[in-house]
Amino acid sequence: MKMLAEPQSGSLQGETHAHNRYGQYVRSRSTPVNPNSTAQGAVRARLSVNAAAWRSITENQRAGWESLGSQMTRTDALGQSYALNGFGAYVSVNNNLAAAGGALIDDAPALVTPEGLSTAVITTTAGTLSVAYTATPLPTGTKLLTYASPQRSPGRAFEGDLRLIAVSAAAAASPANVLSAYSARFGAPVVGNKIFLAFHTTIGGFRSGPLSTSVIVTA
Repeated sequence: MKMLAEPQSGSLQGETHAHNRYGQYVRSRSTPVNPNSTAQGAVRARLSVNAAAWRSITENQRAGWESLGSQMTRTDALGQSYALNGFGAYVSVNNNLAAAGGALIDDAPALVTPEGLSTAVITTTAGTLSVAYTATPLPTGTKLLTYASPQRSPGRAFEGDLRLIAVSAAAAASPANVLSAYSARFGAPVVGNKIFLAFHTTIGGFRSGPLSTSVIVTA
């Protein structure tokens, strides 16, 4: 139910406090679903590798990551800004590198802010799913990460389940054909369904903000 109160986020006993575009609300606490999918297992394994590697680097290297983390800001569920600690920066950079097919690094790099896509035009039918984007080609060393949702009802307006389905080659040119990658993850697009997508550029372990969109599959 909706409520008037100071901003809160999280669970306490049997209640979960959160907010959406309509304001603060509280609901009964629910047990998260744990599908134990292959993709979920890969993410958990990656986090375990990162945690073990963090323990193995030197104090000077950890200090470098602490310095980098102080420059990397994020926004929490209540819209408040905060900086990462060293381990958070290490995990963020190395997770982005791993997602883009790169190798883990022990030394903190200099902060880079990738420029996100300016536009993304989606063409989709039951046998097509491609993305025409600008700028094209991508800058040298920059890759494109494509995230997509399962197929949804066309009336749906919000999506919280976006999963990485494709990584472009560095400096790739538009368009990107992601039909095979999408179909392998979620099945072939079905006419009338809605697909949500988000695109991030990435370079050197840093990721741009998202360019988000959605499209209804046409005949």
